[in-house]
Amino acid sequence: MMREKAIPVKIKSIPDLVRLALSMSNVTSRVYIIHFNKGDKHFYGLLVTFRDYYKYYGLPIFYFVETLEELKGKYLTLQYDGSEKLVVSEKPLSGYISIPIINLGEEPPFLEM
Repeated sequence: MMREKAIPVKIKSIPDLVRLALSMSNVTSRVYIIHFNKGDKHFYGLLVTFRDYYKYYGLPIFYFVETLEELKGKYLTLQYDGSEKLVVSEKPLSGYISIPIINLGEEPPFLEM
């Protein structure tokens, strides 16, 4: 049985989404966050394939945060020096881990928000 739509999973906050993205990033595989708006809401999220879920070859999951305002910047950057510091920036920042935000023109057809 094939699943044609991703399963939406709402995350509590942008920092939680960034921590999830960073936990999936490594030297050979970079992560990005997609953004699109629908009505008056903005969706920021991460598409993940949950491998070998029962009889499925992979279960598509879209982890997302819903906001009423668009984040003003092209990167979500995180610095940890005893406490987390999250900054939305126009460019990668020195000393921070940066995740690009990719702005889509519309909601992807594989999602139903």
